[in-house]
Amino acid sequence: MSNKDERPNRVPTSDDVALLAGVSRSAVSRTFTAGASVAPATREKVISAAKTLGYRVNFLARGLSQQRTNLVALIVSDMDNSLRARTVDFLARGLATLGFRPLLLPTEPGEDVSYLIDMMLNYNVTGTIVTSDTPPAEIAQECAAYGVPLVLINKPEVGTHVSNVSIDTATAGRLAAEELATIGCKRIGIVSQRRASHTIGQRKAAFIATIRALGLDIAGDFQGAVQNYGGGAEAAEAFAESGIAVDGIYCVNDFMALGFLDHFRRLSDLRIPEDIKLIACDDIAEAAWRSYDITSVRQDPKSVADAAITALSRRLEDPEAAQPHVVIPVTLIRRGTTGASDPT
Repeated sequence: MSNKDERPNRVPTSDDVALLAGVSRSAVSRTFTAGASVAPATREKVISAAKTLGYRVNFLARGLSQQRTNLVALIVSDMDNSLRARTVDFLARGLATLGFRPLLLPTEPGEDVSYLIDMMLNYNVTGTIVTSDTPPAEIAQECAAYGVPLVLINKPEVGTHVSNVSIDTATAGRLAAEELATIGCKRIGIVSQRRASHTIGQRKAAFIATIRALGLDIAGDFQGAVQNYGGGAEAAEAFAESGIAVDGIYCVNDFMALGFLDHFRRLSDLRIPEDIKLIACDDIAEAAWRSYDITSVRQDPKSVADAAITALSRRLEDPEAAQPHVVIPVTLIRRGTTGASDPT
């Protein structure tokens, strides 16, 4: 019977590379360690032997032995929302560029997060970034207990040991309200959701406060279950059934606005923007599509992702240092649903 090490499917090890290259095992390790000193001739022999054998460094095993895996858990939900998907894409790419290894952990609001915590701790993650609507308190407590740096995106603050990155929700709500007032709207309808959302709740509150300060009338709040396309469709049906007259609509996010517009056009003889002006928030890619052409308050997912990665890096460098709550600015993009266009 042949020795098990002679099996053709056996994964080659660093010992195999060292033997074939005629060097020590430590020379192989230095060759595949960034910044380590190794003679050019030795490096060439090791690389050649590794290619011949099909050897790859097991960075996870190395990280576990060194107590740092460079795995960063990305806890996400609502990936059907293109804004969330783009943010996660920028996070993953940005982390990979810096040598981190993104670990995607999907979840849904209301779901038990204990299994996520188990996975993070079992994989010995270097850090965690939460982009989902999952309540972060339990995750934050466990990360603090085990010394895992944590960054929350658009979530409530839960303590000084956690970094926060948020869009400027107060300005987002105010800009939308001021724009509707500027273009002459007097009676405003709101399209929102019944499911709680920290960020949407804040910008909706800012919108309502500004509308009232401007002396305008909030005629109704037409809701769907969730802040997505289906929720927008449900809100359009509620608006059509109400018979309430408005000349302006504020959708709490673009995803809802897509569903609202499609079903509003089917259910009503009124026209946007001729009869009703509509403004939303986020400026997702679909908002600029010709069939929607939505005036929106833009948040930049790349700026959010970059700020989150920077916050995580700072946590790793100095876990005890106080970190500021980073607020990302927003801008108004004018398009056809308010009867305007923006060259940008």
